[in-house]
Amino acid sequence: MAITFDKALGIHEHALNARVKRAEVLANNLVNADTPGYKARDVDFQSMLNQAQSSTQGVEMTRSHAGHLDSGGPDGGGELLYRIPHQPSIDGNTVDTQQEQSRFMRNAMDYQASFEFLNSKFSGLKKAITGQ
Repeated sequence: MAITFDKALGIHEHALNARVKRAEVLANNLVNADTPGYKARDVDFQSMLNQAQSSTQGVEMTRSHAGHLDSGGPDGGGELLYRIPHQPSIDGNTVDTQQEQSRFMRNAMDYQASFEFLNSKFSGLKKAITGQ
């Protein structure tokens, strides 16, 4: 039985993709912190991982009606959600800069941890292939 990268790496490849997508959304929030009427967005990271895990296990969601939304697939295409503000500004902007920076940094640390884990997996695979 051959080992595929999907089996060797598990959900971690998809976690990296989801973290990249979340970083883009959070960075967009920070860029628009002074834009009147801008609504802060985020993605449901856990939902994205659940979709990826279902996909890698061969369980695909199907649409039973043309009006239903597509699940986004395992590529980190999670649904963008609006954030509920603690204190929306007078101009309608819902970005809390300190909260967004905190989320962005946490996401960056989680990305680095996932990357290091994948790097160690590749090192282990390389050692197994070369017989070390």
